[in-house]
Amino acid sequence: MAGKYLIAGLGNIGAEYEGTRHNIGFMVVDYLAEESGAVFTVGRLGSTAEISYRGSKLFLLKPSTYMNLSGRAVNYWMQEENIPLEHLLVICDDLALPFGSVRMRKKGSDGGHNGLAHINQTLGSSDYCRIRVGIGNGFPKGGQVDYVLGKIEGEEKQQLPPILKRAAQGVKDFTFMGPDRAMNICNTDPKKAQPKDPSAKPSTDQPSNSSTPEQSSPSSSDKTIPGGHKPDGDVPSESNEKSFKEKLRNFFGIK
Repeated sequence: MAGKYLIAGLGNIGAEYEGTRHNIGFMVVDYLAEESGAVFTVGRLGSTAEISYRGSKLFLLKPSTYMNLSGRAVNYWMQEENIPLEHLLVICDDLALPFGSVRMRKKGSDGGHNGLAHINQTLGSSDYCRIRVGIGNGFPKGGQVDYVLGKIEGEEKQQLPPILKRAAQGVKDFTFMGPDRAMNICNTDPKKAQPKDPSAKPSTDQPSNSSTPEQSSPSSSDKTIPGGHKPDGDVPSESNEKSFKEKLRNFFGIK
């Protein structure tokens, strides 16, 4: 499916948010750029880079609007590069999925994700492909903000490279194979896909009841999280960036 594609990794700009769970979309497009030797350039409403894969041009985007206004950047660059909706792929984090899970969907609701919600609202459609990367929900009551905006560290950080690689491969499969075939590959658990050892004894464990990968249940992230920003075309000021986390805390009533 050769052509031009917009690959939008969602996140928040600024050193304070580098390496945080909410920025895993940024990490995936950074991975794609790095393995191709591409460099991001700061432009209107975001940083962009362009790579090639099997005859297609992949236009990588990291919005500078903060998460809650991601639709502004996505819509602008779709128009600027003349990219149709069916060639848009958005990558974001998902609290409802276990850490490291990677799921692709052809379309759907925002699932409680503020970045997707604004993209849906701005484009007037949710009929675009998206990849969700699970960040888990291992936080105490009232700790959602600190968890989502917290750094990925320790054992989870060590697990990141193969997770980013799998998500990046999902992007490439989407542009080369189309969403249906790419989704079948991306949504297959790599561990379950491995051939069984014929000498291994059958397990007597009872199967657990797990939710279907395609149906991420809404989580506490359903609430709209306010973010600091400036109007179209402007990079958010330093004062807005520093107050972003404070606004989040105030919104959730966290001291």
